[in-house]
Amino acid sequence: MKIVDLLSEQVVRTNLPGTSKNEIINAIIDLAASQDRVLDKEKVREAIFEREKIMSTGVGAGFAIPHAKSDAVSDIVAAFAVTAQPIDYQSLDDQPVRIVFLLVGRENMVGPHIKLLSRISRLMNNEDFRKRLLEAATPTDVLEIFRKEEATHFDA
Repeated sequence: MKIVDLLSEQVVRTNLPGTSKNEIINAIIDLAASQDRVLDKEKVREAIFEREKIMSTGVGAGFAIPHAKSDAVSDIVAAFAVTAQPIDYQSLDDQPVRIVFLLVGRENMVGPHIKLLSRISRLMNNEDFRKRLLEAATPTDVLEIFRKEEATHFDA
C-alpha cells in the first residue's frame, strides 16, 4: 500500500493554523474525519491522545506522526499537514514540529499499519524530502512530492 493512495487534497493541508500540540493534533484529526472511513471521530481522537500519553509521536527533525489503532475507522485513514508555524510538540529531539502525518488503522490491521509507519519514517528521514514538503504551497504540491518520492524509493 502506498502512502499517496491514502492521501487526497481533502485530507492534506499546508499552513495549518495552531499554536500548540493539542490544537494541531485536534485539527489533523478533524481533517481526517472528513473521510467516510472514519466511523467515530471522537473515538479516533481518544485513541490518538491515549497513544500520545505513552510517548510523544514527535519523532525528530521537525516531524510528528500521531497514530493509533481503533475500530472507529473502517479502513486505514491518513491525513497530512504542514503547520503554519513551528509547534512545541515535546519531540524526542526537543525540536519544534512543522510536518505532521496522522495514521489510524483498525485493531486487526497491525501488519499494514506497521508497514505504513515504517514507510513514512523512511521517507521522512530524507532531509531534502522534508524541505520540499515545507515549501509546498498547495495540497496538490504535497501529493505530487509524495508520489515522486515513493516512486523513487519503493517502486520496482
